[in-house]
Amino acid sequence: MKILVINAGSSSLKYQLVDMDNESVMASGICERIGIDGLFTYKPQLEGKTVVKDLAVSMPTHSEAIQTVLAALVDKDNGVIASMDEIDACGHRVLHGGMEFTESCIVNDDVIAAIKKCIPLGPLHNPANLTGIQACQAVMPKTPQVAVFDTAFHMTMPAEAYIYAIPYEYYEKDQVRRYGFHGTSHRYISARAIDLLGNPEHSKVICCHLGNGASLSAVVDGKCVDTSMGLGPLAGFPMGTRSGDIDATIMEYLMGIYGYDIKEMMNILNKKSGVLGVSGVSSDFRDIENAAKEGNERAQLALKKYFYEVSKYIGAYAAAMGGVDAIVFTAGLGENSPATREAICANLGFMGVEICSERNNIRGGEHLISSDNSKVKAFVIATNEELMIARDTKELVTK
Repeated sequence: MKILVINAGSSSLKYQLVDMDNESVMASGICERIGIDGLFTYKPQLEGKTVVKDLAVSMPTHSEAIQTVLAALVDKDNGVIASMDEIDACGHRVLHGGMEFTESCIVNDDVIAAIKKCIPLGPLHNPANLTGIQACQAVMPKTPQVAVFDTAFHMTMPAEAYIYAIPYEYYEKDQVRRYGFHGTSHRYISARAIDLLGNPEHSKVICCHLGNGASLSAVVDGKCVDTSMGLGPLAGFPMGTRSGDIDATIMEYLMGIYGYDIKEMMNILNKKSGVLGVSGVSSDFRDIENAAKEGNERAQLALKKYFYEVSKYIGAYAAAMGGVDAIVFTAGLGENSPATREAICANLGFMGVEICSERNNIRGGEHLISSDNSKVKAFVIATNEELMIARDTKELVTK
């Protein structure tokens, strides 16, 4: 079985074609600047095939982007499949499932309507995700489409974790609650950690998805019991450009001084804050680390703030779960920055966390990085959201 995995953004579309017989990637790539000038990247994984990078292609809409992807996959000379008939199903990442979806599902008219209903909860992402689904439906009308929701993994949280201490009517009438994101990544790495621990019946894992957008989750016996992001992806600890948790009074105060409307204020919190806002250097941790080494005090403060907040969340989740067996680092920063992992874990000695510098000196892959004496195991596990989407898709369409 071959599954086409689609992750559609507002002006982009990432894709992978996965052969589920051995879970290998046959081809991957991205369509960028959809609706502008159109750039196409195609990376076939079969020997003798040629990589195409940043090719100018007219893609006025996502429909043309999907057609470009399919044309490359079946190209006589450079394709990886003989025809579109070899694609058995498409799996789509959808950001927000609201309270409608607790698991992945095959797309039908009711699912389309429910995704539309969740647009106010995910106004930037859900319309693009929906566009990707509908573009595939238009080009491949007989191919099953599956929606895999970022929020679904977190729907096992108990009420005391997801409810906000505001008038209860906003939860009842407007579905205001903690949802959390990066759920497909958290589900993958927590499952891998449980396998590595070898004790699936009784496991307490803290998952640290540390990228430009970042979140933590507390997972007990494979089920999420808390997560750092909230109604939207702004909550939690500081990120590349997002503020994370702040006192809401700050918004009223700054809006009063500068005359910002709510849209301007949210843009500041989403696009100009986080480590970028504190450092004044960049949202890229590599740039901040370099500036910190050169003596930039604001860059040093941004890093200290980040490490402090992540460590604080880990400590809180250990308390919430009544202990912890493993801490897992993943995503761009989590997988590729030994210094970040070591700095975070240096604050967790009271929990018995001890990092082995030699083991920690790695990037990506799947590795134990804690010492033999550590009471809590620490891992680096490269996330694979596309594989989780492909697995869910295969399971649903073969039932």
